[in-house]
Amino acid sequence: MKNSLEVGQIVAVIDDTIKGVVVKIMANGITIETDDGFLMTFETSELVVITGDQKEFSKYIDIKNEVLIEKERSSVKKKSSKRLKSRERPPLEVDLHIHQLTKSTRGMTNHDMVTLQIDTARRQLEFAIKKNIQRVVFIHGVGEGVLQKEIEYLLGRYNVSVQPASFQKYGFGATEVYIYQNQDY
Repeated sequence: MKNSLEVGQIVAVIDDTIKGVVVKIMANGITIETDDGFLMTFETSELVVITGDQKEFSKYIDIKNEVLIEKERSSVKKKSSKRLKSRERPPLEVDLHIHQLTKSTRGMTNHDMVTLQIDTARRQLEFAIKKNIQRVVFIHGVGEGVLQKEIEYLLGRYNVSVQPASFQKYGFGATEVYIYQNQDY
């Protein structure tokens, strides 16, 4: 049997869900680079060339069936138009460390600094509510806890749920806020 495979062709493994590109042709097998970047060697009889008009290969699907093709197309459209759920969307991160909010603290009292930090937190929270962002993480640091207490007092005026943010990501110095909002999706 003559070897009809060529380097650069896209192939699929018969009776498996592995696809890849032919990178090397040897007497004892064909090496492919899979979609995941792994190099694997197969016998020629185990591979089939994928041409441009073929969608997917599977031992369970008859790709020539028009009903199945249309069902696949509609499911792809549904998946792409689906919005991410709130727990999947990344939160708005607001770093309230004073050096992130102003170039210099020269001439500022501690009260001025805390006021700037709280005003920033309030503006960002209002922004999140306006833009329907459901999660906000306020990074305040550990310190003596003054800023954290002021943030908790501020958040008490809003329809929100408050909890410590992920320790792995932020350490002890962050608060996560979930904003309760009416949603149409």
